[in-house]
Amino acid sequence: MLFIETDSPPPFYQEQLTPEKRQQLDKWFISQRSQSYYLKRFEEFDKQGYLSPKWHWAAFFVTFPWLLYRKRYMDAIVYSVAGWSFIQLNVALVLVAFEFVAMPYIADAYQMAIRIAIAALIWLFWSVMVARWTDAYYYRMVRREIADAINDYPRDEAAQKAHLQKEGGVSLFGLGLGFGFFAFALMVIKVQFLPIVAKPKENEVLFDAYDTAKTAQNRVALAYRQTGQCPSNLPLDMGTEQVHIAIDSKAAGVPATDCAVIATIQNVKFPIRYLNNQTLVFYHVPDSDNWNCMTSLNKRQTPKGCNEN
Repeated sequence: MLFIETDSPPPFYQEQLTPEKRQQLDKWFISQRSQSYYLKRFEEFDKQGYLSPKWHWAAFFVTFPWLLYRKRYMDAIVYSVAGWSFIQLNVALVLVAFEFVAMPYIADAYQMAIRIAIAALIWLFWSVMVARWTDAYYYRMVRREIADAINDYPRDEAAQKAHLQKEGGVSLFGLGLGFGFFAFALMVIKVQFLPIVAKPKENEVLFDAYDTAKTAQNRVALAYRQTGQCPSNLPLDMGTEQVHIAIDSKAAGVPATDCAVIATIQNVKFPIRYLNNQTLVFYHVPDSDNWNCMTSLNKRQTPKGCNEN
């Protein structure tokens, strides 16, 4: 689509056709959907005698479904394989170069955002280029099919019409298939790839929560042994931005206790927002020196040494 001839006259242009006949053939191919839009574009290309960039919003946002909607099935396959592979190759090359040249000088907190921004900019550039040349591409397709229809059925207007209506027009099935593919791709990303990114971040937050809560519990246990009371007012400075520590004589869902250290996970971002408000609780067993642990986390997430709630 990006490597379209800009010859004069445009490729497959049938000079022998009258403007009225050419427009009729265009209408048979385009069908009623967006007919006035494409007829206007085609007239511009015909008059200027060469192909030039325009702007096509559908191609900018949803090129693949648009190709299927316009029944360009083989072109959609080529676009999805060659086009997306080209994007991925460029993203990989730029990211690798950036990792060696600039990433060591950027704070860890901004590195992931910069990687995403680089990939998004490359994708945006590709989308803009596709959107600028889509009308020229579609014009070329129509002129090619018209040339085929005239060559195959030079004196049979009904056969020309049947050929153009078969090859052209729109397909609601193709449109649905295109968006269905996007939905499938998003599902695969969510189920297969998102956990790959989320797991290390999850482990880091859970380790921090457990380590912070355990350290607080050791201090509280020492104060409890010295005073025989739960040090609810004990000043603690060991909480973090993502872990809030509280001391109380009771805790929701905890068996009978007279002192508990409650660690609540907070302020975590995508893709592990599901950890927000999850708790780790170290609680004292009355009439003993034992401290047990329980958590609202599921079995897979629960740190060793802490029982599942």
